[in-house]
Amino acid sequence: MPEVTVDMIKALRQKTNCGIMDCKRALVEVDGDEAKAIGLLRKQGLAKAVERRDRLASEGAIFSYVHHDGRLGVLLQMNCETDFVARTDEFRQLGSELCLQVAASDPHYVSQEDIPEDVLESERNIYREQAGKMGKPKNVIDRIVDGKLKSFYEQVCLLDQTFVKEPNDRIGHMIDELSSKLGEKIEVGRFSRFEISKG
Repeated sequence: MPEVTVDMIKALRQKTNCGIMDCKRALVEVDGDEAKAIGLLRKQGLAKAVERRDRLASEGAIFSYVHHDGRLGVLLQMNCETDFVARTDEFRQLGSELCLQVAASDPHYVSQEDIPEDVLESERNIYREQAGKMGKPKNVIDRIVDGKLKSFYEQVCLLDQTFVKEPNDRIGHMIDELSSKLGEKIEVGRFSRFEISKG
């Protein structure tokens, strides 16, 4: 079986706009054949879900969760294209699940695009300094920084987080799957997490 390289994954991502892990999974499944991987992603509906991202999602619903002790709560806005989809059980179930995700994992942003550049640069500088103290060459330092940034995204960005109830699934992937199933653009507009800290 041919090795699936980073360049192959990047090339597939540019052609489909699908997530890195989705592209990697598709390439592994078809032994590195790009055309088959594109077909597989389209069959799974992921490429179509990405095409919908430029459409306007002006309908939706507000979801809420309050922990049983009343000390932790979440408000989350999820958008779609029509009121019909906003009323479906699947849409409402995902909204409720995402509230639980925010309560449990405490993300700070919806996506990587929402992170202020000064926050990102600060993180990069910390990782460069840490890697530099190990005496690594520049190309290795760059790879270390990229790896640490990926972990940072998974901590602070809701769409990059793994689902607390199913560690093999990613929040962004769950939203894309529902978008494909319901045939509309679905996105998280914003969220707020409130917690009364002890002491």
